[in-house]
Amino acid sequence: MATALREWARAIKRDVHALYLAARDPRTPWYAKALAVCVAGYALSPIDLIPDFIPLVGYLDDAILVPLGILAVVKMIPPEVMAEHREAAALAVDRPVSRSAAVIIACIWVVSVALAGWLAYRYFTGRS
Repeated sequence: MATALREWARAIKRDVHALYLAARDPRTPWYAKALAVCVAGYALSPIDLIPDFIPLVGYLDDAILVPLGILAVVKMIPPEVMAEHREAAALAVDRPVSRSAAVIIACIWVVSVALAGWLAYRYFTGRS
């Protein structure tokens, strides 16, 4: 069972990378590109909808939302395009991880949270 879970996790990781590649392909429809960027961003983001330190439920969002998002996007992308990018993602598994992408995603989350906090402050204090 552990090997099956490990293989499933590798397939999810490969598909997230393939979605990122497919989002940059001109043959992919714009709506699939938009959803692919959202799914890949969520999967690669260090910040989750439900924090991972919460027992059981913390990893449940990753185990349900990411595969469902991948499934939805894969159905929108032409099969030959997705097959091509899955192959490219499988070849790229051995390449080093991009730390700059992680920093950019973390910065986007920080800016988003700061903006939401600022808007909430203005709303609740009555300042316009």
